[in-house]
Amino acid sequence: MKKVVGRIILVILILGVVLCFYTYWDNNRISIVKQEISIDDLPERLEGFRILQISDLHEKQFGKNQKRLIDAINSIEYDAIVFTGDMLDSTDSTNYHSFYSILEGIINKENAWYVPGNADPDSYQTEPAFGKSKFIKGMEERGVSLLEAIDTVEVNGATIHFANLELAIINNPESIGNINGIVYPAYTSDKQYLTYQRQLWEEMNNHEGFIESDVVIALNHYPVPDARIDFIKEDPSTVWREFDLIMAGHYHGGQIRLPFIGALFIPDPWYEPNSLFPPQDRVKGLWEYEQTKQYVSTGLGSSDAISFMKFRLFNPPEINLLRLVQK
Repeated sequence: MKKVVGRIILVILILGVVLCFYTYWDNNRISIVKQEISIDDLPERLEGFRILQISDLHEKQFGKNQKRLIDAINSIEYDAIVFTGDMLDSTDSTNYHSFYSILEGIINKENAWYVPGNADPDSYQTEPAFGKSKFIKGMEERGVSLLEAIDTVEVNGATIHFANLELAIINNPESIGNINGIVYPAYTSDKQYLTYQRQLWEEMNNHEGFIESDVVIALNHYPVPDARIDFIKEDPSTVWREFDLIMAGHYHGGQIRLPFIGALFIPDPWYEPNSLFPPQDRVKGLWEYEQTKQYVSTGLGSSDAISFMKFRLFNPPEINLLRLVQK
């Protein structure tokens, strides 16, 4: 009997060691996930337009100066590249190099945008004067723009617009800084910030392409659950736009995934109870609700919300290449 128990313990220990080695390897490889996105009435000139998405780095290192990640990005042909937040691991972090080294190594930055995540440093500063923060200025000096409102790419006369989702859904500029379901930074109440955001809102809503456009891609760090879409439609301070696609991150694919089960938890208060055992078709990848398509990347890094679980399980890091096609 003792020999049987001893063998069982030995097998468990071996399996544990194997799982540890596998998890380490799995956390340090990079998957390139490709997805075709069918768009209603996509102009023929935009057929095959490719968007590369980088999300949720959380200061993760892929080789010295991010060489392996840079090589992976530069091996891909794309027409635009977007960074959907949480490049750093804390709002107080000054480890900009983990993100900046990627930007310095990327070759194609002709159309490149970033939207902030909840773990990124502030995008603006109010002292000594209002303006973009040091983190954002350094990013833009390296060729990637903060997507504040709406920007346009022209392809042989056809246009595709990239819009900041949280600004786009605001129905009245007086509601800026006071929308339910949005996590606001401390400077949101600053008068200069509010004035600036209202100017951006006016520019966006007067933008001809935003009203009647070939294609509008909305970028956000947070995915937009079905319940929040319903809420936005009902709230008089917000309006739901006819986005052709929303691109987001934040969930990490659940970070800890189990075979045959999937994600056990995602950080989203719109799911009950407490985001445990979320609907698996809303955790990552492509889904559609109310005729709006949404694509959510599992990203690259890991959250330390639970300090001893800062790793991914059965959930390799990924970058995502989306290709627009006619429906």
